[in-house]
Amino acid sequence: MPTDDAAPGAPIALPPDLEARLGAPGAFPYARGVHERMYADGRLWTMRQYAGFATAEASNARYRHLRAQGVTGLSVAFDLPTQLGLDPDDPRARGEVGRVGVSIATVDDLATLFDGIPLADVTTSMTINAPAAMLLALYTLEAERQGAPLAALGGTVQNDVLKEYVARGTYIFPPAPSMRLTVDLMRWCAEHAPRWNTISVSGYHMREAGSTAAQEIAFTLADAVAYVRAAQAAGLDVDAVAPRLSFFFACHGELFEEVAKFRAARRMWAHLARDLLGAREPRSTMLRFHTQTGGSTLTAQQPLVNVVRTAYQALAAVLGGTQSLHTNAFDEALGLPTEASATLALRTQQVLAFETGVPEAVDPLAGSVHVEALTDRIEVEARRWFDEVEARGGAVAAIEGGYLQQAIEEAAYAFQKDVESGERVVVGVNRFADDTPVDVPVQAVDPQVEPERVAALRAFRAARDGAAASSAVARLGDAARGEAELMEPIRDAFRARATLGEVCDALRAVWGEHLG
Repeated sequence: MPTDDAAPGAPIALPPDLEARLGAPGAFPYARGVHERMYADGRLWTMRQYAGFATAEASNARYRHLRAQGVTGLSVAFDLPTQLGLDPDDPRARGEVGRVGVSIATVDDLATLFDGIPLADVTTSMTINAPAAMLLALYTLEAERQGAPLAALGGTVQNDVLKEYVARGTYIFPPAPSMRLTVDLMRWCAEHAPRWNTISVSGYHMREAGSTAAQEIAFTLADAVAYVRAAQAAGLDVDAVAPRLSFFFACHGELFEEVAKFRAARRMWAHLARDLLGAREPRSTMLRFHTQTGGSTLTAQQPLVNVVRTAYQALAAVLGGTQSLHTNAFDEALGLPTEASATLALRTQQVLAFETGVPEAVDPLAGSVHVEALTDRIEVEARRWFDEVEARGGAVAAIEGGYLQQAIEEAAYAFQKDVESGERVVVGVNRFADDTPVDVPVQAVDPQVEPERVAALRAFRAARDGAAASSAVARLGDAARGEAELMEPIRDAFRARATLGEVCDALRAVWGEHLG
């Protein structure tokens, strides 16, 4: 134990044999964290609040509010048409424009979304996958318009299309051309935006779909290995790619299991990056990750209890050493977060950061018999799942064969059986139920948003040089038919004022669509 005059935040001394087995914080294999002093040197996790709804104007107002309340990083939620590369006036977008995120189709939309927000001074996470290259292209064009150097831009595009085939479903193109776009984005960022995280390899959605904790990290790391191998096959060095990978995990309610999961994931990735992929640079072996508290754990029954769930999950994420955190709002089982509920979710992080003293300790659960045993157990189990994916030819082949999907479905079924039998307690659902009517304000998207977005898009098209836009889109299609890198043709198309749907349609015409 530290003495009374120990320096604040000094790591707790472990017995020599345990220190030798576990390693030190900031040292390979990073089970105890990727930084020597973690949060104790004043560098807290980035506080992100995932937000976006309706129009760019409405979302910009929410971002400004959250920044004023102390958010230290933006996190953009896009609506389903944007995630699927569809313009608001596409018949397939009907009824979904602005519903679960912000509607973005043009360079003007991006300019409005970040109006008054200097992109050189913020880090932005964009939860976008199949059209990640397109949204990053729009973002970089807006940065250039603002005068921000691309080399200064910090942030992340999720860009993890493999998990879309497994657990989420917002894919556009078949796996092979999707991987081509991913690698092109990696290469372009290495040359032009070296601080940008090119993929946030996501276990979150697999966990939300029902995977176990061990499956979450195993399948996430299998996807990461697939992306690095694809980059290597395209001639990129592992140490040019791996340092810009980030990871994205869920944090559910089993507090100690979640802490152990994060420690096991870091340790497992360190060995995979070095021993399997041949990484030589230390940053290539460091698993840096964002955490979101468990959306699927939130209940519509007694929704205020979700505040408690989220607080415990946030605590587990910080005890596990996350680099960035989003805390869900208590009303998300009912609808989009209101301004008040989003602010309370942020305050949950701020209380954890500034009132509990938790950040002053470096890996505070290190040496716990329970946590160390859980860490070992989860890593062994995760490695078994990972090895099974490798035996099936790697993540892409395992996804195409339906293996990952089936494993997650079976885990989800087992979980639901436990809930329905009462073996697993969900407060307010299968125990301690209360039929008192819920009286919580629910934010709804104005039904006028969709016709207004359609009208704005048509006005945008009418005001542009249509021939220039069509020519740029045609050049992108020609590039896609060959082997050219695609980021600059995509940027050129948007610079010529093409729309997101037009750009994606040019690629659909060449590559086709993945039908599931």
